Amino acid sequence: MSLTATLLHPSPKLSTPFLHGSSTPFSPLSKPTSSLAFPTPQRLTFLPPIRALKYLQGRVVCATSDKTVAVEVTRLAPHPKYKRRVRKKKKYQAHDPDNQFQVGDVVQLEKCRPISKTKAFLAVPVPAKKSKSKSGEGDAPNELGIPLESLQV
Repeated sequence: MSLTATLLHPSPKLSTPFLHGSSTPFSPLSKPTSSLAFPTPQRLTFLPPIRALKYLQGRVVCATSDKTVAVEVTRLAPHPKYKRRVRKKKKYQAHDPDNQFQVGDVVQLEKCRPISKTKAFLAVPVPAKKSKSKSGEGDAPNELGIPLESLQV
């Protein structure tokens, strides 16, 4: 069989839809329909809100306004070039409905609905930490059960 005869009459083994044209019209914009396609994910009807910033802690620096205190929050962050931790300060306006905080008080800021253009935090007193009682120096030796040489007679 000559080369031209092979090209004109391809064998049935080589016949494909691309050689003779496909029975269904092909559109480059049509989506493939396959059983291997991924199922569409079902959307959840309720997603809990993401609250990354719940509270901050800082010191009151200004309490002259009515029902508003200015709180300075200090945090440690790495320096972008030198990678050393440096103090970064930022002032927030917080709502103080009872005017109970004075300059120098340590408060906790809780995120809330916007109260005004600049106020979106509520000032709350810092909860007391549970710590060991420091009544005197005599407590430390008693914890170990061994008296120190300076306390022996």
